[in-house]
Amino acid sequence: MPRILLVEDDPSVRQGVELGLRRRGHEIRAVGTGEAGLEALDDFRPDLLLLDLMLRGMNGVQLCHRVRETSLLPIIMLTARGDDFDVVVGLEAGADDYIVKPARTEVIEARIRAVLRRLTDPAGRSGTEVHGELVVDRSGLAVTRAGQRLALAPSELRLLLHLSASPEQVFSRQQLLEFVWEHSYHGDARLVDACVRRLRKKIEEPEGSPRYIQTVRGFGYRFGPLE
Repeated sequence: MPRILLVEDDPSVRQGVELGLRRRGHEIRAVGTGEAGLEALDDFRPDLLLLDLMLRGMNGVQLCHRVRETSLLPIIMLTARGDDFDVVVGLEAGADDYIVKPARTEVIEARIRAVLRRLTDPAGRSGTEVHGELVVDRSGLAVTRAGQRLALAPSELRLLLHLSASPEQVFSRQQLLEFVWEHSYHGDARLVDACVRRLRKKIEEPEGSPRYIQTVRGFGYRFGPLE
């Protein structure tokens, strides 16, 4: 079972989530501040971080930024405001998914398992693909650009693997939510858009039009290297 680090400053929520996941067999450490969470990352070495967005002191967005400076640890944000601007900020900071509180334990565990599955190729393919300067090693789950290995978070890697498996095919945001995030309901397109923006910063040229991931206005995205 994956080791979970929970950073949540509401004692009742923290205790409820900790107890629920522990009953399901997870090894979990729960702390109440961003500073304590930062310390626990090195000591506890979790497989996934459950992170409250609205922490006092070092907030969830700041902690997310700190984690992403050195780690690709999967991150799920917990927020009481699912339609708030802060969610977008958190996704841009590098979170892989988010859950609106309050949430049942089975929902939280399902999201945890879905995020951790993003460390595999959704297309189930192997081998290496070369797209100009971009090289995708599906067997090794490694991506390089101009010979430089790229550090991709789980959702970024899975999105790229899915899009590049079908060059020129257009995928709607809802299709990408289902394939990449495993959200079968009418999900939040901000997850897709924020992930695309983060991914483009890593695989595209610093300036100019996107070369690899192109927007199909009013519908979604497609992978098609521009030569």
